[in-house]
This record gives sequence, C-alpha cells and structure tokens, in this order.
Amino acid sequence: MIDDQTLMSSRHVLCVLGTGLDLDAVEAAAAREGFELDWEYSGTGADPRMPEAFEACVARASFTRADWDAVEAHDTVAYVLSPPVLPGVAFTVARRTLVLTADLLRSGATAVKNESSGLTHGRDRWLDLAAGVYAGGAEESAVPLYRAWVKRPIADGPLLHSCGMHLLGAPDIELAPPEDPAAAPAPDEAAALIDGLALYLLTERRAEEIEDGEGFRLAPDAPRWILRHHPCDRYEADDFFFNPHGYWRLATE
Repeated sequence: MIDDQTLMSSRHVLCVLGTGLDLDAVEAAAAREGFELDWEYSGTGADPRMPEAFEACVARASFTRADWDAVEAHDTVAYVLSPPVLPGVAFTVARRTLVLTADLLRSGATAVKNESSGLTHGRDRWLDLAAGVYAGGAEESAVPLYRAWVKRPIADGPLLHSCGMHLLGAPDIELAPPEDPAAAPAPDEAAALIDGLALYLLTERRAEEIEDGEGFRLAPDAPRWILRHHPCDRYEADDFFFNPHGYWRLATE
C-alpha cells in the first residue's frame, strides 16, 4: 500500500544551468507549466560541483564538447520543481517536464539534468526527445519519455537496474544474474531486457494485472525470465530516486 505522503514526494527536480540566465524568466516559464522555481537553492554564481555532478549523470552518446563547455561556463543555477507525480497524471507531468526543458534550453538555459533520476542529455538530444511528445498521444509518448527520464542499466553489485520509472508512475526494473555465468546476457541484451519490460509496463493495459511469478520474454523464441515484485529498499523514502511502486525483478527459473 502506497501512502499519499510518499506519492506526494515523487516529483521531477530539474537542475538548470545558464550563463547570465534570468531567474525571473525561468520562474515565469516554469509557472506556465504549473511548476515552481526553488529560490532557496537557485542563484547566480558558478557552482563548482556542477561538472562532476553532470559527469555522474550524463548519457555520454549525446553530450558534445559544446555541452561540456556550457557546464563549465555556467554562472547561474536554477532548480525547478514539478507538481507531484500522482496516479493518473504521471505521463502528463513527465510530458510537461520535457516540454519545459526544451523551452528553457531555447530561451537561455545551456544544460539541464534531472535530479530525480540522475540523468542528463546533451542539448540537441533534449530537443529531439521533446519533439517526440508534442503531437503524440500517451502511447506514442512512452518511448521519448522513457528515454528522457529513465536511467539504465545501473550496476548494484550483481544486479542491474533502472532508475526513474517512478517519474512515469511505474515500478523500476531489476535484472538478476543467472546462476550460470555463461548464460548471463551481454550488456546490450541486458539493456534490451530492461527496456522491453519497462516499455511493456508503460504501454500495455495488461501490465497492471501482472502477478508475482509470471514469465516474461522479449520474443517467442527468447529466454524466459520470471518476474518477482520487490519494494524499493535501495533508497530511503525521502530520496529523489525512491520508487514508491517498487521493482519488478527479472530472474531465471
């Protein structure tokens, strides 16, 4: 049972960098989407922690030299908070967060990362992802929203997992290694498994009826994995990364 207070704590927290960025303009843009600027932590002046923070969150394939230069050159930091990610509105809030990210990048911001999933993309990638949600419905938006907000695969000991599905109102995914190391999926196969189950949860109505112990496979001739539901005990309940919906763990029989 997920209590209302725990759900209320799930929200997108955007860290927005710029050079000469107008914080009043950021606040106005955020307000248009129903978001707010956190004035307590926002301000002018370079934050020396930012290069390391973005390094830890970056999706490397999309981060260009110009993106790194923008992080290094920033002299303003803004923290923007979304409304709570409550049942029935998770996709709406996620879509508005992505649209706002693109709007800020077009109007003076130079780099953005999501503190709630520990993920950042390069400027061009953010704009491409936002383009994928402007005209699409919920199902069409699932892939760009998933790519925008969910970080994976993350290693935690022998487990691989995702982080950020709580921002889309769904459990995160864990992948447990097979007992036989020779049967372990290659890195790209592991990512495909996590992606496949995550997108199933986000797009299929049947996903709401999954029961503990059911099987999952990417294709009829692909290996079969068993689904086990676990609560999120990796993070404290007040952590940005905490998922109140828990995890679906993929394990071998």
